[in-house]
Amino acid sequence: MYTWKSYFVIQADYQYWANEALFAALARLKPEHLESDAGLLCKSIHHTADHMLAEAQLWLARLQGVDLPPAPHEMQHPIWRELQTTLRRETRHLEKWLEAQPDSFFEGEVHCAGIDGKPSTLWVRDVLTHLFSHFAYHRGQLSAAAARLGAPRPEMDYVHYRREMEKLLHEARQVPR
Repeated sequence: MYTWKSYFVIQADYQYWANEALFAALARLKPEHLESDAGLLCKSIHHTADHMLAEAQLWLARLQGVDLPPAPHEMQHPIWRELQTTLRRETRHLEKWLEAQPDSFFEGEVHCAGIDGKPSTLWVRDVLTHLFSHFAYHRGQLSAAAARLGAPRPEMDYVHYRREMEKLLHEARQVPR
């Protein structure tokens, strides 16, 4: 049976997969390109990826009932490799945390302060939809900036993820046990 829980656990796995596709493309850039002004909302490719991590941590805390203030605009992870490792770890942590939640959690609400500091109530599924859409939004920005700097355009669409997962599942079924 397909539930909100199964949907969002799959979405979390997709986020990890899409981030990996983006990181592979970004690895083709010169290191200085990661730090240069690439015409992004954040100061650089590196800073935008750092912002993605900060937002993931902020919204996970809120989902866990901890009302943190909005993420700061200062870069939290100045070393690119450490940022990649931390974003990978946090994305997997979110996926595992979602797997551990009861189905009823996905029907619940999140109470937190909005950007204006006023109390706000959001459905859990709206918070997760926002977070995952926010990731896709920034990956699109990063992909476009990286392509302008000479990196290949990564295939990060959900349909490519599903096709790869189906292929891996098919291959796993073919392995003799």
